Amino acid sequence: MANSLGEETKRIVAQFDYTDDDVNKGVREFLRQMNEGLQKDGTSISQIPTYVTGVPDGTEKGLYMAVDLGGTNFRVCSVHLNGDTTFNLTYSKVAIPKELMVAKTSKELFGFLAKQIEIFLKKHHEEHFEAHVHRRKSSKAPEGYEEESMFQLGFTFSFPVQQFGINKGSLIRWTKGFDIPDTIGKDVCALLQDEIDLLHLPVKVAALVNDTVGTLMARSYAAPGKTTTLIGAIFGTGTNGAYVEKITNLQKSVDGKYDKSTGEMVINTEWGSFDNQLNVLPNTQYDAKLDQDSVNPGIQIFEKRVSGMFLGEIVRLAVVNLYENTNVSLFKGASNTNDGQSTTHIGDGSGLFQQWGLDSSLMSVAAADTTPELSTLRQELDSQLQIRSASVEDAQAFKDIADAIGRRAARLSAVALGGIVIQSGRLKETKDELVDIGADGSLVEYYPHFREMISEAFKATEGIGAEGAERIRIGIATDGSGVGAALIALVAERMENKGIVDELAGLKNDAAQKLAGAIPSAAKPATLT
Repeated sequence: MANSLGEETKRIVAQFDYTDDDVNKGVREFLRQMNEGLQKDGTSISQIPTYVTGVPDGTEKGLYMAVDLGGTNFRVCSVHLNGDTTFNLTYSKVAIPKELMVAKTSKELFGFLAKQIEIFLKKHHEEHFEAHVHRRKSSKAPEGYEEESMFQLGFTFSFPVQQFGINKGSLIRWTKGFDIPDTIGKDVCALLQDEIDLLHLPVKVAALVNDTVGTLMARSYAAPGKTTTLIGAIFGTGTNGAYVEKITNLQKSVDGKYDKSTGEMVINTEWGSFDNQLNVLPNTQYDAKLDQDSVNPGIQIFEKRVSGMFLGEIVRLAVVNLYENTNVSLFKGASNTNDGQSTTHIGDGSGLFQQWGLDSSLMSVAAADTTPELSTLRQELDSQLQIRSASVEDAQAFKDIADAIGRRAARLSAVALGGIVIQSGRLKETKDELVDIGADGSLVEYYPHFREMISEAFKATEGIGAEGAERIRIGIATDGSGVGAALIALVAERMENKGIVDELAGLKNDAAQKLAGAIPSAAKPATLT
């Protein structure tokens, strides 16, 4: 029976094998869909312009604010950038009252958010708060007020928005339990700014922030090099990436103003929906079952093979399939224990038989346990899944399946990252410089050897190879929604200041031309008034 279990386990493991050839097919299709998204809207990889046209180099200084509405909590931060790649972060977090998540009007929710900003400022920046005068009246400024001494704020808003400026974006739909119909189609930055203004707070909503863009900015500030960070990637509950693209490659129309002088713009790929058509992505019976039973069948196909929210469910479906195979004995036979022998059984109410009942963190336990007895994994099978007295053979079968699914996720991650590295041309443009990637999320932080498995796939990728893989650095970027959002507020402030400078330069140039036209040449006398 043990041999049969081993053979059946190998059969399932083989279904998750993602070969070097598969990686290269995936990269070619990813590049195709990337460029399709740069040409037009409505594609699998959305390639959303972020209007962020510069990234930090670690020398930035100043005090900025960031807020993060990511779900059931609201976080307010202030970030002091020290100018030497370091920063000081102060923050507070508050739960969103459930009644505000389904409020009748936007004003109720956004008024609450503005009030939290006021409380934070009075508590942590009282001196600064008192010194500021919100929208100081001035006859000098064209709009009748000055904003020089206001906090610039980055707003991380983790809901689907259609962005049309660095601090403009209308809500497409609510998710995560929120349902305020009155907000749909409205500019969320303007809604927050209106409530801030009613409280006379010295704060300007300077930037609308996606968490992947924040990750890119945070990494670029903390780990500067000769070239800036190329990619900000999330590999956690979900997965997505943002990267620096040449503006000349962005062929679809981009509404609103942005700074073209850098020649680059950060693009939010929304790569979770890569290859929804299943042109090249693997599709085992377990992947198909997960998708069929999900709340959004046919959508976010790449994410459903890579992110922590779904990996545990794939493992569960594969393990249950093996458990129900009458030709093998999994979690049913005798097990050697400290007290002798015991019969393995599964407790009532085990998550093994419930959708989403197997947490992806158990995969990390399986990957980390390399002891002959697999004692740590067997203990966790008991505590997390009520699998009592699992044998070493049982635990080994579980481990082999979980490891195969984790390895496939890492190599699929390499498809997205490798495609962007090739698209950027940075490996060819420079000979010795590193290509830096900032990553955040539980998979890259806690899953054993996840980054190493990505690097192994890079070595097999055409256009990267072993030499190129050595030059790609994946580093952890922390707090993209805080530090990253503050940095985007800084970039927005610079863009605004540059716009003012350009406008003044244009006015001066116009005046100079008019004056030059009014002054006659030496051979042409005239009277000037």
